[in-house]
Amino acid sequence: MIEQLRRERPKDIGKACRLLKLSRSSLVYQSIRSDVVITQELEKFAKDHPVEGFWKCYHRLRDGGTVVNHKRLHRVYKQMGLPLRRKVKKRLPARVKEPLGVQGSFTRTWSIDFMSDALSNGTKFRSFNIIDDYNREVLFLEIDYSLKSSRVIWVLKHLINRYGKPEKIRIDNGPEFVAKLAQAWSSAAEIELKYIEPGKPTQNAYIERFNKTYMQGILDAYLFDNLDEVREITAEWVTDYNVVRPHDALGGLSPKMYRENDQPLLGLRSATATPPLNSASKEVRTKQQSTPKAY
Repeated sequence: MIEQLRRERPKDIGKACRLLKLSRSSLVYQSIRSDVVITQELEKFAKDHPVEGFWKCYHRLRDGGTVVNHKRLHRVYKQMGLPLRRKVKKRLPARVKEPLGVQGSFTRTWSIDFMSDALSNGTKFRSFNIIDDYNREVLFLEIDYSLKSSRVIWVLKHLINRYGKPEKIRIDNGPEFVAKLAQAWSSAAEIELKYIEPGKPTQNAYIERFNKTYMQGILDAYLFDNLDEVREITAEWVTDYNVVRPHDALGGLSPKMYRENDQPLLGLRSATATPPLNSASKEVRTKQQSTPKAY
């Protein structure tokens, strides 16, 4: 209405403002606040992390040293059209759930699981994921075409040398975990293998939640031609996940920030969990040959 009066009867603007109880200065006010810096940060965030939402962006900026009010950031965030589409949640029937205990220290309980995907030529590969339940830190991701029980034990042994021995490891009922070799190793190492109930993935919710994040961020986002590409991009993503990416369950901190603020790392730091191909099977074969048979 004011704009129409301004065009038709410019001399009556003051009278119109008095009738509408508006300040005349508000008609010519122009904000001097600039959102250019925030817009540039949001554009970079949307390009580097397209599947993460507003609060992940907010904590990333805050942890990186950028002081910005969350309401102002959300206003610019919506103006740029960045909000993720919310999926409608379906109401599920009630199920009996086994509660997950919150661990009080690092290297007390690990969760492990497998994932599968395929290269651009159709060749399938698998990933062996290990995280710590205390701070959701990714301890290692082993990627190869085939991962047998001997390879799994090889990786776990080297992780124990690096981080220390956990009290228990939460796993599902996959063939790699129910094999006699895995059970014999856990008994010798005095580590409890905590099997979940068949068909109850929610009892291993920590690793299942991580699997979804890894699937969205890497496996569904890229088309790989070989395993080297998978390992290279995964290594960069894991570094960001552990060191920079904020986690809601950790109060907006990254896993390493959360652990360093609480307690020091146990065990060795120099060991590596990257075994050469076929090294695990050779190690097992050598042990079998050196063990005398009982007659």
